[in-house]
Amino acid sequence: MQKPLTFLAPLALCAALSLPAAAQETETPAAPATADPGTVVAVVGGTEITVGHMIVAWASLPPQYKDLPEDVLFQGILDQLIQQTALSQQFDGELPARVDLQIENERRSLVAGESINRIMETPLDDAEVQAAYEAEYSDAEQEEEFNASHILVETEETALAVIEELEGGADFAAVAREKSTGPSGPNGGELGWFGKGAMVPEFEQAVIDLEPGAVSAPVKTQFGWHIVKLNETRIQQAPAIDEVREEIELQIRQGRAQAAIEAVTAEAEVDRSGAEAVDPSVLKQTDVLE
Repeated sequence: MQKPLTFLAPLALCAALSLPAAAQETETPAAPATADPGTVVAVVGGTEITVGHMIVAWASLPPQYKDLPEDVLFQGILDQLIQQTALSQQFDGELPARVDLQIENERRSLVAGESINRIMETPLDDAEVQAAYEAEYSDAEQEEEFNASHILVETEETALAVIEELEGGADFAAVAREKSTGPSGPNGGELGWFGKGAMVPEFEQAVIDLEPGAVSAPVKTQFGWHIVKLNETRIQQAPAIDEVREEIELQIRQGRAQAAIEAVTAEAEVDRSGAEAVDPSVLKQTDVLE
């Protein structure tokens, strides 16, 4: 039977999560002092545990753990690191091959990540950002957007009665607030601005066929029967560069990183010949590492 690759479970942190809600209530803390990562918070059998160790442990937590109160997190992480240190010190003998290999892989991953970070953090030139913005948006097709309202009812008979009421001079918004079963009813049936593809096909086609200010015949969709009013249309404009600057800069940085990965891999002396004789099924044979 194959043994799974294992790691030390965060015992103290799991215990902290099980604390009653009352124990996790804290007052709003004052602004914290700047952390010194070298500050020693505990010593276990001569091995120091520092603030830096705790910060790194916190940074690797899943988001749901980070939502815990700071005092609970601090104590939970410290307890976990103390337990891990004590357990590692009492271990006797050689480590299994899988542990050494995991350490090698973890270091490889972390160092590679730092290389990517350096590339991603390289300052960007404004001209480069401007060029990327123009490439993205200057030739983008300008699409029509619609501002519409609707009244949703359950039957065609009710829809026809609503249309008759509207033709008699009733206010569309008032009728929507009174009779529409849709979530937009309390807001007078207003749906705001939307583009093509945002609505179900039957509804969208009814909107496209209307002139601004006009009201449709009953339109049947999976939600019921609609009476649609097209309020106005507009041509969607390209966003200002400042609105999408962060998105553009991220695209440039990601492009740089990908190009760097491909370039450095192409330049490296890589010999894959050893992999040709290995059956892919070996990946699941974790027992060979014991």
